[in-house]
Amino acid sequence: MADRKILCCSILFGVLFCVASLGKCNEQVPLMMWSSAGSPLLSQTPPAAGHIVSGSQLESYLKTALSNTPHNVLLFLQDKLSVDDFTMYGGVFGNKQDSAFSNLEAALRSSNPLLLPSVSRPAAGAVTALLQEQLDTSPLYMDPETLAQLRLNASVAALLVFRLPYATSADMMSAKEVLIGNDEVIGQVLSIMNSQAVPYTAVYTALQASRMVEEVPLALQSAGGRSLLQSRRKSKGQDKREEEGVYPPLEVLKKDSPCILMWAKNLTVSFLREGKFQRHDLTAKTFGESKSVKVEGSCDESVSRMVLSYENVLGFSSFKVIFAMSQRLYKVSARRWFTLDEVILEYEGKKATFNASRSVYAPAEYSYRCESVTSFRYPQLTPKSLKDAANLWKVSIDDFQIQGFNVSKREFSYASDCAGFFTPGIWMGLLTSLIMVLILTYGLHMIMQLRTMDRFDDPKGPAISVPQTE
Repeated sequence: MADRKILCCSILFGVLFCVASLGKCNEQVPLMMWSSAGSPLLSQTPPAAGHIVSGSQLESYLKTALSNTPHNVLLFLQDKLSVDDFTMYGGVFGNKQDSAFSNLEAALRSSNPLLLPSVSRPAAGAVTALLQEQLDTSPLYMDPETLAQLRLNASVAALLVFRLPYATSADMMSAKEVLIGNDEVIGQVLSIMNSQAVPYTAVYTALQASRMVEEVPLALQSAGGRSLLQSRRKSKGQDKREEEGVYPPLEVLKKDSPCILMWAKNLTVSFLREGKFQRHDLTAKTFGESKSVKVEGSCDESVSRMVLSYENVLGFSSFKVIFAMSQRLYKVSARRWFTLDEVILEYEGKKATFNASRSVYAPAEYSYRCESVTSFRYPQLTPKSLKDAANLWKVSIDDFQIQGFNVSKREFSYASDCAGFFTPGIWMGLLTSLIMVLILTYGLHMIMQLRTMDRFDDPKGPAISVPQTE
């Protein structure tokens, strides 16, 4: 019986690999869903071979699967994952003892899993938001140590998110070693849940694909086997995004033409409630195909406002994030500059205002870009006053780029980066070098001041008498 289960699981993995190989690896990621023993998932019709599951289809799959399964959901969200990882490191060719997914395979064998080999990257990136909507609860980002101290209630829904790295985040480790470590984390989490006798539903997926394989149409292939690749012109600041297949920037339109552009890899807000900060990720709601944000704004010659309106954020029925920008002429530089004056959070009739004008600025014809813009940890966003409600909030924006004026062709202009040339490391190196030069100069000066004796005592002759006047 056990051998039959192993054989069935191997066949499922084999079908998963074969089906996913028909698609583009740079546009899709796999998704696996299973539940604890005694709570099988409802049987659902798997997608056709080569079909890529969209955001709406994924929502339907998750809604059906969660209809009769425990609402304690464990989301194992890896940075990158492709079905090729299972082919290379899963021991699918009979070498099971060398598999990097032993704990994952054991969990799949113990239940009737839902396997989606080809989920579109935007849909996979919105899994957290979809589960949050289905469960009507905020996600909690956990690790095995924290989970061991947490006591879950089977009657109360909980969404526990476990972030797992990939090889790009561990320079000294191979991809297989990282995947083995991630599989051990999955095993630890499932063991803790079983020890607490709490039923659960688990989901394993990734934010983007780890294997980038570009397909070239047959019409572009020559008889000799060479391919003619179409060259693409990319503006500065967008090369990395296009290579990774990332979503386009969010735009505010004025008379059917964009007047404000904004892009971010991650946009999160946290609210202090009962002594703890509750975190909410707005990225999936703001960018990509599955975005639900409502964009409003005004675009004048000297003032621009981008208003992002959300629903059901951290328990607030209405929630807005406002980016207020202005531009003016500075006579000293003889050019116009734009500044991000304020970032305003409006919720339940209250307002939290962050001042950003001292840190976020750029020439009016440029866009502004920064690797991280936050209200904590080297903050660029500071509360307007000590009594302002902004002291109860944290805002974090990763890989942030915005342009509020002179937008053309739906593309960012040249980016003015927030990183200055003289970083703290450079200043430390220059200061250390200066100290070393001063020590060397002082040593050379002391050596040059040394004088050798011009008279020597002869043991066979009379002693040298040196007058005191000399």
